[in-house]
Amino acid sequence: MTQGNRSLNRFFAACLAIAGLLFLLPAGLSAQETAPAAASSVSALMNRPPNVPQEYVITPFGYFHPSCVALLAEGDTLLPDGRVQHTDGTVEAAHVCNYPHYTSGGVVVAANAKASRIHSPEISGWLESVSVTTSESYHKITASWVVPPAPTSEDGQVLYLFPGFEDSNDVISIVQPVLQWGAATGGGGDYWVLGSWNCCPSGVSWYSPFVDVNVGDTILGTISPNCETGIEYCPTWNVVGKDETTGEETTLAKTPAEKQVWNWAFGAVSEDYGVGRCSDFPDNSGVTFTVRLYDQNGNPITNPDWQGTQWISNPNPNCSYGTKETRGAETVEYSGN
Repeated sequence: MTQGNRSLNRFFAACLAIAGLLFLLPAGLSAQETAPAAASSVSALMNRPPNVPQEYVITPFGYFHPSCVALLAEGDTLLPDGRVQHTDGTVEAAHVCNYPHYTSGGVVVAANAKASRIHSPEISGWLESVSVTTSESYHKITASWVVPPAPTSEDGQVLYLFPGFEDSNDVISIVQPVLQWGAATGGGGDYWVLGSWNCCPSGVSWYSPFVDVNVGDTILGTISPNCETGIEYCPTWNVVGKDETTGEETTLAKTPAEKQVWNWAFGAVSEDYGVGRCSDFPDNSGVTFTVRLYDQNGNPITNPDWQGTQWISNPNPNCSYGTKETRGAETVEYSGN
């Protein structure tokens, strides 16, 4: 797909989403207040638990009110108190989220409350992952993977593939470089894009500008601290997604951990929304992440005890899901045909 065709697809997807959202605007909400949802596809209004309000948009963390999802421009810094420092030195007031969000299973979560992963049998949410925990904290993770083929069917699905860090003792936030297929919050369409995310300081999902990537490109995701080694808690982190084939990258720099200790590492995650048939997945059998994990002192962990998890029981459709865990290659599986 050419860059021009992708631009046209973005334009038409945005027009469709704006039309749908304006039709569904609740009384008292202006179009300006819902502007962050303009890039969400019509699929963001469908394939969701019935109790999730229609104006809510899909993110890698579930369903959020559009005012609680914010783009952090390249070079800007999200300060620990929620303010944004721009590249020219000016500081913007803290972005405040006054709405609860919903898990992929439709469970309501108050702003700043702990998240949970409760799923329905349909494929909407975390599907499968490979992860490991430590009693201290991790210093850094790098993961390399190849952009998979496109799905052979288009049903408005949104697919996310990523590594990430969480705090297993206090599951509030997650930082992750994310490969995305489908139109959702921030953009995208029937092609792959790459962005970096942090959910959810002060209840807000922050994301970096997306970059387009191509099937077969090699992606490198890195999460690293702005602290010396040997420190259990580091207040700010750099989350970088880089297309090593083209050299383009997208970064959340010095993004706050919000008192989270990253002791839960995800080497590979498949999170998916609106999947109705197996051909909605990429036209292959899974994605393998080559992962390097570092302990609190900055030393490479030679053999992490990776564990596979299937988050949705008896998923529908059932597309030969599974995980593979090895010393340095973690795989999430599916059948895309």
